[in-house]
Amino acid sequence: MRILIFHGYLLSGTGSNVYNARLARALVDMGHEVHLLCQDRHPEEHPFVDAAGDWDGGELRVRALRAASADRPAGAPNPGSERRGSCTVYRPDIGSLLPVYVNDRYEGIEARTFAECSDVVLARYIDANVAAVGELAERVRPEIALANHLVMGPVILARALGATPYAVKIHGSALEYTVKPQPERFLGVACEGLAGARAVLVGSSHTARSLWEAVGDPDVERRTRLGPPGVDVRRFAPRDPVPARAGVRALAERLRAGRPGVGDADLSRESRLPSRPDADDALSAFARDERAAGDALERLDPDKDLLVAFVGKLIVSKGVDLLVAAWPLVLERAPRARLVVVGFGAYRQGLEDLLAALAAGELDRAREIAVAGRALEAQSSPPAPLRHLLAFLDTIGAPEHAGERERYVRAATALPERVVLTGRLDHDELAELLPACEALVVPSTFPESFGMVAVEAAACGALPVSAAHSGLAEVSDVLAGAVPEEVAGWLSFPVDDGAVRAVAARVTSWLQADPAVKARARAALVSVARERWSWEGVARGVIAAARGELDGLARP
Repeated sequence: MRILIFHGYLLSGTGSNVYNARLARALVDMGHEVHLLCQDRHPEEHPFVDAAGDWDGGELRVRALRAASADRPAGAPNPGSERRGSCTVYRPDIGSLLPVYVNDRYEGIEARTFAECSDVVLARYIDANVAAVGELAERVRPEIALANHLVMGPVILARALGATPYAVKIHGSALEYTVKPQPERFLGVACEGLAGARAVLVGSSHTARSLWEAVGDPDVERRTRLGPPGVDVRRFAPRDPVPARAGVRALAERLRAGRPGVGDADLSRESRLPSRPDADDALSAFARDERAAGDALERLDPDKDLLVAFVGKLIVSKGVDLLVAAWPLVLERAPRARLVVVGFGAYRQGLEDLLAALAAGELDRAREIAVAGRALEAQSSPPAPLRHLLAFLDTIGAPEHAGERERYVRAATALPERVVLTGRLDHDELAELLPACEALVVPSTFPESFGMVAVEAAACGALPVSAAHSGLAEVSDVLAGAVPEEVAGWLSFPVDDGAVRAVAARVTSWLQADPAVKARARAALVSVARERWSWEGVARGVIAAARGELDGLARP
Protein backbone atom coordinates (compact mmCIF):
# COMPACT_ATOMS: atom_id res chain seq x y z
CA MET A 1 0.00 0.00 0.00
CA ARG A 2 1.23 3.52 -0.81
CA ILE A 3 1.05 5.68 2.31
CA LEU A 4 1.78 9.40 2.56
CA ILE A 5 2.73 10.87 5.96
CA PHE A 6 3.01 14.59 6.66
CA HIS A 7 5.03 15.36 9.78
CA GLY A 8 6.85 18.64 9.19
CA TYR A 9 9.63 18.32 11.76
CA LEU A 10 12.49 15.85 12.36
CA LEU A 11 12.94 12.08 12.59
CA SER A 12 14.87 11.94 15.86
CA GLY A 13 14.86 13.65 19.20
CA THR A 14 11.62 13.56 21.15
CA GLY A 15 7.87 13.10 20.98
CA SER A 16 6.30 13.25 17.54
CA ASN A 17 9.71 12.95 15.85
CA VAL A 18 10.25 9.52 17.39
CA TYR A 19 6.61 8.58 16.73
CA ASN A 20 6.90 9.21 13.00
CA ALA A 21 10.29 7.54 12.61
CA ARG A 22 9.12 4.42 14.42
CA LEU A 23 5.78 4.38 12.60
CA ALA A 24 7.48 4.69 9.20
CA ARG A 25 9.89 1.90 10.05
CA ALA A 26 7.04 -0.37 11.18
CA LEU A 27 5.12 0.31 7.95
CA VAL A 28 8.22 -0.46 5.90
CA ASP A 29 8.77 -3.69 7.85
CA MET A 30 5.17 -4.63 7.04
CA GLY A 31 5.82 -4.20 3.30
CA HIS A 32 4.27 -0.79 2.61
CA GLU A 33 5.56 2.01 0.39
CA VAL A 34 5.92 5.10 2.60
CA HIS A 35 6.29 8.70 1.40
CA LEU A 36 7.12 10.92 4.38
CA LEU A 37 7.31 14.72 4.32
CA CYS A 38 9.32 16.40 7.07
CA GLN A 39 12.13 18.90 7.63
CA ASP A 40 14.86 16.42 8.58
CA ARG A 41 18.07 17.38 6.79
CA HIS A 42 19.80 14.04 7.28
CA PRO A 43 17.37 11.26 6.32
CA GLU A 44 20.30 9.12 5.22
CA GLU A 45 21.04 8.49 8.89
CA HIS A 46 17.92 6.34 9.21
CA PRO A 47 18.27 2.80 7.86
CA PHE A 48 14.60 2.47 6.93
CA VAL A 49 14.90 5.40 4.47
CA ASP A 50 15.74 4.32 0.91
CA ALA A 51 15.60 7.67 -0.89
CA ALA A 52 15.34 11.39 -0.17
CA GLY A 53 13.79 14.24 -2.09
CA ASP A 54 13.84 18.03 -1.86
CA TRP A 55 12.93 21.13 -3.81
CA ASP A 56 16.16 23.00 -3.07
CA GLY A 57 16.88 23.48 -6.78
CA GLY A 58 13.35 24.66 -7.52
CA GLU A 59 12.07 21.29 -8.74
CA LEU A 60 11.61 18.03 -6.89
CA ARG A 61 14.78 15.96 -7.01
CA VAL A 62 14.89 12.45 -5.52
CA ARG A 63 18.18 10.70 -4.84
CA ALA A 64 18.81 7.10 -3.84
CA LEU A 65 20.26 6.45 -0.38
CA ARG A 66 20.39 2.67 -0.62
CA ALA A 67 21.61 0.46 -3.45
CA ALA A 68 18.98 -0.11 -6.14
CA SER A 69 19.09 -2.70 -8.89
CA ALA A 70 18.41 -1.87 -12.54
CA ASP A 71 14.86 -3.14 -12.30
CA ARG A 72 14.18 -1.59 -8.88
CA PRO A 73 14.20 2.22 -8.74
CA ALA A 74 15.38 4.00 -5.62
CA GLY A 75 12.79 3.81 -2.88
CA ALA A 76 11.01 0.80 -4.34
CA PRO A 77 10.65 -2.45 -2.36
CA ASN A 78 13.66 -4.75 -2.39
CA PRO A 79 12.48 -8.37 -2.64
CA GLY A 80 15.93 -9.61 -1.65
CA SER A 81 16.02 -7.82 1.69
CA GLU A 82 14.37 -8.66 4.98
CA ARG A 83 12.73 -5.24 4.81
CA ARG A 84 9.98 -5.74 2.25
CA GLY A 85 8.70 -2.17 1.91
CA SER A 86 10.34 1.18 1.17
CA CYS A 87 10.45 4.73 2.45
CA THR A 88 11.25 7.99 0.68
CA VAL A 89 11.62 11.14 2.77
CA TYR A 90 10.87 14.55 1.22
CA ARG A 91 11.81 17.99 2.58
CA PRO A 92 9.52 20.75 1.27
CA ASP A 93 11.14 24.12 0.62
CA ILE A 94 9.50 26.26 3.32
CA GLY A 95 12.11 29.00 3.29
CA SER A 96 14.18 30.01 6.27
CA LEU A 97 11.53 29.83 9.01
CA LEU A 98 9.93 26.82 10.69
CA PRO A 99 6.86 27.40 12.91
CA VAL A 100 7.06 25.31 16.11
CA TYR A 101 4.98 24.78 19.23
CA VAL A 102 7.77 25.21 21.80
CA ASN A 103 10.87 27.28 21.15
CA ASP A 104 13.97 25.34 20.18
CA ARG A 105 16.99 25.75 17.91
CA TYR A 106 17.15 23.79 14.67
CA GLU A 107 20.04 23.19 12.30
CA GLY A 108 20.02 25.43 9.24
CA ILE A 109 16.67 27.10 9.90
CA GLU A 110 15.05 29.64 12.19
CA ALA A 111 12.43 28.19 14.52
CA ARG A 112 9.70 30.49 15.80
CA THR A 113 6.56 29.58 17.72
CA PHE A 114 3.27 29.70 15.85
CA ALA A 115 2.13 32.44 18.22
CA GLU A 116 5.11 34.57 17.19
CA CYS A 117 4.52 34.10 13.45
CA SER A 118 2.44 36.59 11.51
CA ASP A 119 -0.56 35.48 9.50
CA VAL A 120 1.38 36.22 6.30
CA VAL A 121 4.26 33.98 7.40
CA LEU A 122 1.89 31.16 8.35
CA ALA A 123 0.01 31.41 5.06
CA ARG A 124 3.30 31.18 3.17
CA TYR A 125 4.29 28.13 5.25
CA ILE A 126 0.98 26.38 4.57
CA ASP A 127 1.06 27.19 0.85
CA ALA A 128 4.59 25.86 0.43
CA ASN A 129 3.65 22.57 2.06
CA VAL A 130 0.38 22.30 0.14
CA ALA A 131 2.30 22.70 -3.13
CA ALA A 132 4.79 20.02 -2.10
CA VAL A 133 2.12 17.54 -0.98
CA GLY A 134 0.04 18.22 -4.08
CA GLU A 135 2.95 17.59 -6.43
CA LEU A 136 3.95 14.46 -4.55
CA ALA A 137 0.38 13.14 -4.56
CA GLU A 138 0.27 13.51 -8.34
CA ARG A 139 3.57 11.70 -8.62
CA VAL A 140 3.06 8.71 -6.28
CA ARG A 141 -0.77 8.45 -6.04
CA PRO A 142 -0.99 7.55 -2.33
CA GLU A 143 -3.85 5.29 -1.31
CA ILE A 144 -4.10 6.69 2.24
CA ALA A 145 -2.41 9.43 4.23
CA LEU A 146 -1.70 10.58 7.78
CA ALA A 147 -1.40 14.16 9.04
CA ASN A 148 0.42 14.82 12.30
CA HIS A 149 -0.47 17.58 14.79
CA LEU A 150 -3.67 19.58 14.97
CA VAL A 151 -1.97 22.44 13.08
CA MET A 152 -0.84 22.62 10.35
CA GLY A 153 -0.62 19.06 9.03
CA PRO A 154 -4.36 18.38 8.70
CA VAL A 155 -5.21 21.56 6.80
CA ILE A 156 -2.25 20.96 4.46
CA LEU A 157 -3.53 17.50 3.54
CA ALA A 158 -7.11 18.75 3.31
CA ARG A 159 -6.10 21.33 0.72
CA ALA A 160 -3.61 19.19 -1.19
CA LEU A 161 -4.89 15.61 -1.39
CA GLY A 162 -8.25 15.86 -3.06
CA ALA A 163 -10.12 12.57 -2.60
CA THR A 164 -7.28 10.64 -0.93
CA PRO A 165 -8.52 9.44 2.48
CA TYR A 166 -6.50 10.55 5.49
CA ALA A 167 -6.41 10.33 9.27
CA VAL A 168 -5.10 12.86 11.78
CA LYS A 169 -2.78 12.03 14.68
CA ILE A 170 -3.09 14.52 17.52
CA HIS A 171 0.08 15.23 19.50
CA GLY A 172 -0.42 17.24 22.65
CA SER A 173 1.96 20.08 21.84
CA ALA A 174 -0.02 21.67 18.99
CA LEU A 175 -3.28 21.34 20.89
CA GLU A 176 -2.08 22.62 24.26
CA TYR A 177 0.61 25.14 23.29
CA THR A 178 -0.89 26.63 20.13
CA VAL A 179 -4.59 26.03 19.41
CA LYS A 180 -6.05 26.28 22.90
CA PRO A 181 -4.13 29.41 23.93
CA GLN A 182 -5.07 31.26 20.70
CA PRO A 183 -8.27 29.77 19.28
CA GLU A 184 -9.08 32.99 17.47
CA ARG A 185 -6.03 32.43 15.26
CA PHE A 186 -5.70 28.67 14.99
CA LEU A 187 -9.02 26.95 15.65
CA GLY A 188 -10.38 27.70 12.18
CA VAL A 189 -7.54 26.05 10.27
CA ALA A 190 -7.53 23.18 12.77
CA CYS A 191 -11.22 22.50 12.15
CA GLU A 192 -10.75 22.75 8.39
CA GLY A 193 -8.14 20.02 8.57
CA LEU A 194 -10.22 17.81 10.86
CA ALA A 195 -13.36 18.12 8.75
CA GLY A 196 -12.10 15.85 5.96
CA ALA A 197 -10.34 13.28 8.13
CA ARG A 198 -11.74 9.74 8.21
CA ALA A 199 -10.56 9.42 11.83
CA VAL A 200 -8.78 11.40 14.54
CA LEU A 201 -6.26 9.47 16.61
CA VAL A 202 -5.33 10.53 20.15
CA GLY A 203 -2.83 9.09 22.58
CA SER A 204 -5.16 9.07 25.57
CA SER A 205 -8.68 9.79 26.76
CA HIS A 206 -7.35 12.95 28.40
CA THR A 207 -6.19 14.28 25.02
CA ALA A 208 -9.52 13.31 23.49
CA ARG A 209 -11.44 15.33 26.09
CA SER A 210 -9.10 18.29 25.66
CA LEU A 211 -9.55 18.14 21.87
CA TRP A 212 -13.34 17.90 22.08
CA GLU A 213 -13.48 20.82 24.47
CA ALA A 214 -11.32 22.95 22.17
CA VAL A 215 -13.11 22.04 18.93
CA GLY A 216 -16.69 21.74 20.14
CA ASP A 217 -17.75 19.53 17.21
CA PRO A 218 -19.74 16.35 17.98
CA ASP A 219 -18.70 14.88 14.62
CA VAL A 220 -15.02 15.09 15.60
CA GLU A 221 -15.90 13.29 18.81
CA ARG A 222 -17.66 10.58 16.79
CA ARG A 223 -14.55 10.01 14.67
CA THR A 224 -12.00 10.07 17.51
CA ARG A 225 -10.22 6.84 18.39
CA LEU A 226 -7.33 5.86 20.64
CA GLY A 227 -4.02 5.65 18.82
CA PRO A 228 -1.15 5.88 21.32
CA PRO A 229 2.50 5.56 20.35
CA GLY A 230 4.29 2.26 20.74
CA VAL A 231 7.48 0.84 22.13
CA ASP A 232 10.05 -1.24 20.28
CA VAL A 233 10.17 -4.21 22.63
CA ARG A 234 13.07 -5.72 20.69
CA ARG A 235 15.27 -2.87 21.83
CA PHE A 236 13.60 -1.70 25.02
CA ALA A 237 13.86 -4.92 26.99
CA PRO A 238 15.11 -5.99 30.42
CA ARG A 239 18.63 -7.30 30.92
CA ASP A 240 20.29 -9.21 33.69
CA PRO A 241 22.32 -6.93 35.99
CA VAL A 242 25.76 -7.75 34.59
CA PRO A 243 25.00 -7.08 30.89
CA ALA A 244 22.84 -4.08 31.84
CA ARG A 245 25.73 -2.45 33.67
CA ALA A 246 28.12 -3.37 30.88
CA GLY A 247 25.80 -1.70 28.39
CA VAL A 248 26.01 1.64 30.21
CA ARG A 249 29.78 1.47 30.41
CA ALA A 250 30.07 0.54 26.72
CA LEU A 251 27.78 3.40 25.70
CA ALA A 252 29.86 5.86 27.72
CA GLU A 253 33.04 4.58 26.08
CA ARG A 254 31.61 4.84 22.56
CA LEU A 255 30.35 8.38 23.12
CA ARG A 256 33.68 9.50 24.53
CA ALA A 257 35.39 8.00 21.49
CA GLY A 258 32.99 9.75 19.11
CA ARG A 259 31.24 6.51 18.17
CA PRO A 260 27.66 6.99 19.44
CA GLY A 261 25.05 4.28 19.43
CA VAL A 262 24.78 0.77 20.69
CA GLY A 263 26.78 -1.13 18.12
CA ASP A 264 24.05 -3.53 17.05
CA ALA A 265 23.78 -3.69 13.26
CA ASP A 266 20.01 -3.98 13.55
CA LEU A 267 19.67 -0.69 15.37
CA SER A 268 19.05 2.72 13.93
CA ARG A 269 21.95 4.13 11.96
CA GLU A 270 21.25 7.52 13.51
CA SER A 271 22.75 6.17 16.72
CA ARG A 272 25.88 4.83 15.03
CA LEU A 273 27.06 7.97 13.28
CA PRO A 274 29.11 10.70 14.92
CA SER A 275 27.59 14.14 15.26
CA ARG A 276 27.98 16.36 12.26
CA PRO A 277 30.62 19.01 12.87
CA ASP A 278 28.99 21.69 10.67
CA ALA A 279 28.82 25.18 12.04
CA ASP A 280 25.05 24.89 11.92
CA ASP A 281 25.18 22.32 14.72
CA ALA A 282 25.94 25.07 17.20
CA LEU A 283 22.60 26.61 16.33
CA SER A 284 20.61 23.42 16.83
CA ALA A 285 19.15 22.32 20.16
CA PHE A 286 19.37 18.78 18.84
CA ALA A 287 23.15 18.98 18.46
CA ARG A 288 25.29 17.48 21.20
CA ASP A 289 28.83 17.00 22.34
CA GLU A 290 29.33 13.24 22.29
CA ARG A 291 32.41 13.41 24.46
CA ALA A 292 30.60 15.46 27.11
CA ALA A 293 27.71 12.98 27.09
CA GLY A 294 30.19 10.11 27.41
CA ASP A 295 32.01 11.86 30.25
CA ALA A 296 28.71 12.33 32.08
CA LEU A 297 27.76 8.66 31.70
CA GLU A 298 31.24 7.59 32.77
CA ARG A 299 30.62 9.29 36.12
CA LEU A 300 28.00 6.63 36.83
CA ASP A 301 28.99 3.53 38.74
CA PRO A 302 26.28 1.02 37.76
CA ASP A 303 27.85 -1.62 40.01
CA LYS A 304 27.18 0.51 43.09
CA ASP A 305 24.69 3.22 42.10
CA LEU A 306 20.93 2.88 42.31
CA LEU A 307 20.19 4.68 39.06
CA VAL A 308 17.00 6.66 38.55
CA ALA A 309 16.41 8.47 35.26
CA PHE A 310 14.60 11.52 33.94
CA VAL A 311 14.17 11.59 30.15
CA GLY A 312 12.59 14.58 28.47
CA LYS A 313 12.93 18.15 27.29
CA LEU A 314 14.52 20.45 29.84
CA ILE A 315 11.65 22.91 29.89
CA VAL A 316 9.64 24.16 32.84
CA SER A 317 6.51 22.20 31.96
CA LYS A 318 8.33 18.87 32.30
CA GLY A 319 8.62 19.40 36.07
CA VAL A 320 12.28 18.45 36.37
CA ASP A 321 12.65 21.11 39.09
CA LEU A 322 10.41 19.01 41.35
CA LEU A 323 12.59 15.94 40.86
CA VAL A 324 15.83 17.82 41.52
CA ALA A 325 14.37 19.34 44.70
CA ALA A 326 13.24 15.87 45.80
CA TRP A 327 16.69 14.34 45.39
CA PRO A 328 18.16 15.39 48.78
CA LEU A 329 15.13 13.75 50.41
CA VAL A 330 15.89 10.58 48.45
CA LEU A 331 19.55 10.70 49.43
CA GLU A 332 18.68 10.92 53.12
CA ARG A 333 17.18 7.42 52.92
CA ALA A 334 19.06 5.98 49.93
CA PRO A 335 22.59 7.46 49.74
CA ARG A 336 23.48 5.20 46.78
CA ALA A 337 20.74 6.73 44.61
CA ARG A 338 21.98 8.64 41.60
CA LEU A 339 19.76 10.72 39.31
CA VAL A 340 20.53 10.67 35.57
CA VAL A 341 18.92 13.62 33.77
CA VAL A 342 18.72 12.94 30.03
CA GLY A 343 17.53 15.79 27.85
CA PHE A 344 18.09 19.21 26.38
CA GLY A 345 16.15 22.42 26.32
CA ALA A 346 15.90 26.08 27.23
CA TYR A 347 15.66 25.48 31.00
CA ARG A 348 18.99 23.68 31.35
CA GLN A 349 20.76 26.75 32.75
CA GLY A 350 17.92 27.36 35.19
CA LEU A 351 18.12 23.75 36.30
CA GLU A 352 21.88 23.97 36.80
CA ASP A 353 21.39 27.16 38.82
CA LEU A 354 18.82 25.41 41.01
CA LEU A 355 21.14 22.46 41.58
CA ALA A 356 23.99 24.79 42.54
CA ALA A 357 21.84 26.76 44.96
CA LEU A 358 20.53 23.63 46.69
CA ALA A 359 23.99 22.08 46.86
CA ALA A 360 25.34 25.23 48.51
CA GLY A 361 22.50 25.29 51.03
CA GLU A 362 21.33 28.61 49.61
CA LEU A 363 17.60 28.03 49.95
CA ASP A 364 16.85 31.73 49.55
CA ARG A 365 18.62 31.65 46.19
CA ALA A 366 16.70 28.53 45.25
CA ARG A 367 13.53 30.36 46.16
CA GLU A 368 14.48 33.24 43.83
CA ILE A 369 14.92 30.72 41.02
CA ALA A 370 11.51 29.24 41.80
CA VAL A 371 9.94 32.72 41.75
CA ALA A 372 11.54 33.55 38.40
CA GLY A 373 10.29 30.26 36.97
CA ARG A 374 9.64 30.41 33.24
CA ALA A 375 11.57 33.67 32.87
CA LEU A 376 14.76 31.59 33.14
CA GLU A 377 13.57 29.47 30.22
CA ALA A 378 12.58 32.32 27.91
CA GLN A 379 14.18 35.64 28.74
CA SER A 380 11.33 37.52 27.09
CA SER A 381 8.77 35.95 29.40
CA PRO A 382 7.63 37.57 32.64
CA PRO A 383 8.29 35.66 35.87
CA ALA A 384 5.97 32.68 36.24
CA PRO A 385 6.66 31.09 39.64
CA LEU A 386 7.19 27.35 39.92
CA ARG A 387 4.53 27.23 42.57
CA HIS A 388 4.89 23.62 43.69
CA LEU A 389 8.65 24.02 44.10
CA LEU A 390 8.04 27.32 45.86
CA ALA A 391 5.56 25.68 48.25
CA PHE A 392 8.14 23.04 49.20
CA LEU A 393 10.91 25.59 49.76
CA ASP A 394 8.63 27.78 51.85
CA THR A 395 7.61 24.83 53.98
CA ILE A 396 11.10 23.51 54.58
CA GLY A 397 12.31 27.04 55.27
CA ALA A 398 9.75 27.65 58.01
CA PRO A 399 11.11 27.91 61.59
CA GLU A 400 9.12 24.92 62.78
CA HIS A 401 10.91 22.74 60.22
CA ALA A 402 14.44 23.70 61.29
CA GLY A 403 15.47 20.08 61.92
CA GLU A 404 14.21 18.89 58.56
CA ARG A 405 15.87 21.86 56.84
CA GLU A 406 19.20 21.00 58.45
CA ARG A 407 19.00 17.39 57.28
CA TYR A 408 17.91 18.50 53.80
CA VAL A 409 20.77 20.98 53.42
CA ARG A 410 23.27 18.38 54.61
CA ALA A 411 22.01 15.80 52.10
CA ALA A 412 21.94 18.40 49.31
CA THR A 413 25.72 18.88 49.50
CA ALA A 414 25.98 15.56 47.59
CA LEU A 415 23.93 16.84 44.62
CA PRO A 416 26.93 17.69 42.39
CA GLU A 417 28.04 14.08 42.69
CA ARG A 418 24.66 12.35 42.83
CA VAL A 419 22.93 14.18 39.92
CA VAL A 420 24.34 13.76 36.40
CA LEU A 421 23.13 15.75 33.38
CA THR A 422 23.96 13.91 30.16
CA GLY A 423 22.40 16.21 27.59
CA ARG A 424 20.59 14.55 24.69
CA LEU A 425 20.87 10.83 24.08
CA ASP A 426 19.53 9.32 20.87
CA HIS A 427 16.42 7.26 21.28
CA ASP A 428 18.09 3.90 20.77
CA GLU A 429 20.80 4.85 23.24
CA LEU A 430 18.13 5.05 25.92
CA ALA A 431 17.65 1.33 25.39
CA GLU A 432 21.21 0.92 26.73
CA LEU A 433 20.63 3.10 29.79
CA LEU A 434 17.13 2.19 30.99
CA PRO A 435 17.75 -1.53 31.67
CA ALA A 436 20.39 -0.46 34.23
CA CYS A 437 17.97 1.90 35.98
CA GLU A 438 15.87 1.08 39.00
CA ALA A 439 13.22 3.65 38.14
CA LEU A 440 12.32 6.55 35.88
CA VAL A 441 10.42 9.66 36.99
CA VAL A 442 8.06 11.58 34.69
CA PRO A 443 7.14 14.70 36.72
CA SER A 444 5.43 16.76 34.01
CA THR A 445 3.22 19.52 35.32
CA PHE A 446 1.60 20.06 31.90
CA PRO A 447 -0.78 17.60 30.20
CA GLU A 448 0.87 14.82 28.20
CA SER A 449 -1.02 13.00 25.46
CA PHE A 450 0.72 9.72 26.31
CA GLY A 451 3.47 8.44 28.59
CA MET A 452 5.75 6.92 25.94
CA VAL A 453 8.94 7.18 28.00
CA ALA A 454 7.09 5.59 30.94
CA VAL A 455 6.12 2.64 28.74
CA GLU A 456 9.72 2.31 27.49
CA ALA A 457 10.96 2.24 31.09
CA ALA A 458 8.38 -0.41 31.97
CA ALA A 459 9.47 -2.50 28.98
CA CYS A 460 13.01 -2.42 30.40
CA GLY A 461 11.85 -3.39 33.90
CA ALA A 462 12.36 0.07 35.45
CA LEU A 463 9.51 1.39 37.59
CA PRO A 464 7.94 4.49 35.95
CA VAL A 465 6.89 7.04 38.59
CA SER A 466 4.63 9.47 36.74
CA ALA A 467 2.55 12.53 37.47
CA ALA A 468 -1.07 11.50 38.07
CA HIS A 469 -2.72 13.36 35.22
CA SER A 470 -3.53 13.25 31.50
CA GLY A 471 -2.11 10.43 29.39
CA LEU A 472 0.51 9.68 32.04
CA ALA A 473 -2.20 8.61 34.50
CA GLU A 474 -3.78 6.34 31.92
CA VAL A 475 -0.50 4.50 31.41
CA SER A 476 0.00 4.26 35.18
CA ASP A 477 -3.51 2.85 35.63
CA VAL A 478 -2.82 0.07 33.13
CA LEU A 479 0.48 -0.82 34.80
CA ALA A 480 -1.02 -0.62 38.29
CA GLY A 481 -3.45 -3.39 37.41
CA ALA A 482 -0.58 -5.80 36.84
CA VAL A 483 2.03 -5.09 39.55
CA PRO A 484 1.85 -6.25 43.19
CA GLU A 485 -0.59 -4.21 45.26
CA GLU A 486 2.09 -2.53 47.38
CA VAL A 487 3.87 -1.30 44.25
CA ALA A 488 0.80 0.09 42.47
CA GLY A 489 0.72 3.22 44.64
CA TRP A 490 4.31 4.09 43.71
CA LEU A 491 3.54 4.41 40.01
CA SER A 492 2.07 7.91 40.22
CA PHE A 493 1.90 11.01 42.40
CA PRO A 494 -0.38 14.07 42.51
CA VAL A 495 1.04 17.30 41.10
CA ASP A 496 0.30 19.71 43.92
CA ASP A 497 2.14 21.53 46.67
CA GLY A 498 3.20 18.17 48.13
CA ALA A 499 4.70 16.90 44.86
CA VAL A 500 8.37 17.17 45.90
CA ARG A 501 7.84 15.01 48.98
CA ALA A 502 5.56 12.64 47.07
CA VAL A 503 8.21 12.00 44.41
CA ALA A 504 10.85 11.35 47.05
CA ALA A 505 8.59 8.97 48.99
CA ARG A 506 7.74 6.86 45.96
CA VAL A 507 11.30 6.63 44.66
CA THR A 508 12.78 5.69 48.04
CA SER A 509 10.00 3.19 48.75
CA TRP A 510 10.81 1.42 45.49
CA LEU A 511 14.57 1.53 46.03
CA GLN A 512 14.15 0.00 49.50
CA ALA A 513 11.46 -2.53 48.55
CA ASP A 514 11.82 -6.26 49.15
CA PRO A 515 13.82 -7.80 46.25
CA ALA A 516 11.19 -10.49 45.68
CA VAL A 517 8.45 -7.86 45.35
CA LYS A 518 10.59 -5.85 42.95
CA ALA A 519 11.24 -8.94 40.84
CA ARG A 520 7.52 -9.68 40.52
CA ALA A 521 6.77 -6.05 39.71
CA ARG A 522 9.46 -5.88 37.03
CA ALA A 523 8.19 -9.04 35.35
CA ALA A 524 4.67 -7.62 35.33
CA LEU A 525 5.80 -4.27 33.89
CA VAL A 526 7.68 -5.97 31.06
CA SER A 527 4.79 -8.29 30.26
CA VAL A 528 2.18 -5.51 30.10
CA ALA A 529 4.38 -3.30 27.92
CA ARG A 530 4.89 -6.11 25.44
CA GLU A 531 1.23 -7.06 25.32
CA ARG A 532 -0.33 -3.59 25.16
CA TRP A 533 2.05 -1.48 23.07
CA SER A 534 3.94 -2.39 19.89
CA TRP A 535 4.75 -0.34 16.79
CA GLU A 536 3.26 -2.91 14.43
CA GLY A 537 -0.05 -2.54 16.26
CA VAL A 538 0.24 1.24 16.01
CA ALA A 539 0.84 0.97 12.25
CA ARG A 540 -2.20 -1.27 11.75
CA GLY A 541 -4.30 1.24 13.68
CA VAL A 542 -3.12 4.13 11.50
CA ILE A 543 -4.03 2.24 8.33
CA ALA A 544 -7.47 1.37 9.66
CA ALA A 545 -8.05 4.98 10.76
CA ALA A 546 -7.08 6.42 7.37
CA ARG A 547 -9.43 3.96 5.67
CA GLY A 548 -12.24 4.98 8.01
CA GLU A 549 -12.48 1.48 9.50
CA LEU A 550 -13.38 2.72 12.96
CA ASP A 551 -15.27 -0.23 14.40
CA GLY A 552 -12.09 -2.11 15.24
CA LEU A 553 -10.41 0.86 16.95
CA ALA A 554 -10.91 1.62 20.64
CA ARG A 555 -12.93 4.66 21.62
CA PRO A 556 -11.49 7.06 24.21
